[in-house]
Amino acid sequence: MDRWEGKVAVVTGASSGIGAVIVKELAKAGMVTIGLARRVERIQQLKTQLSEEAAGRLYAMSCDVSKEDSINSTFAEIVDKFGGVDVLVNNAGVVRETALLADDGAQPLKDILEINVLGLTLCTRKAFKSMKQRNVAGHIVHINSIAGHKVLNFPHMNMYSASKYAVTAITETMRNELREQGSKVKVTSISPGVVKTEIVDGLDDHKDFPKLECEDIAHAVLYVLGTPPHVQVHELTIKPVGEGF
Repeated sequence: MDRWEGKVAVVTGASSGIGAVIVKELAKAGMVTIGLARRVERIQQLKTQLSEEAAGRLYAMSCDVSKEDSINSTFAEIVDKFGGVDVLVNNAGVVRETALLADDGAQPLKDILEINVLGLTLCTRKAFKSMKQRNVAGHIVHINSIAGHKVLNFPHMNMYSASKYAVTAITETMRNELREQGSKVKVTSISPGVVKTEIVDGLDDHKDFPKLECEDIAHAVLYVLGTPPHVQVHELTIKPVGEGF
């Protein structure tokens, strides 16, 4: 991680769960870390859990990744205040129990796609533009899911799996596009199994499953960022011991 010291990392969905732990770990590792979320006060509270030095590297900015205007204005502010983006961690995502695909009600399905797919793509576009303009060999990390590689038998999570399959496809598409451009920017998909978070704990179907800790995913982010410049971890799958998927 030495080569990232003092560089700028942006993490979406940083107010709780996996994102909150990732921003703390990146700040402790020496990166200027910007946590994006709608609940910025929760990111500010994370400073109390860090040393004074690490807390001074953690910044909170308001951003709703389901809104293109919010993404555009937030990344413009990041470029203005911090010079650009060196690392982007696309962590923002929603897990919702939706109606069956054959039932009525489109809005919950749209919400999932807007955040998990379009939000991720638009944030990636802004971050890569910053990296390309400054000729930075940056790194883009998508927090994906095992549900992006296998459709799990949870009928009311239908669009969630579809959204994560899209992230898998986007990651491969990016790898091809970056190669064709001769870019040194890396792209990595990290696909955890069930992780113990506020969202998952609220879903009845997941209460008794083996679970990963948020720290496990944050450490995976540090691992992929810490690889040498010529090494790209394209897909990293992490499962808790005993998981049946």
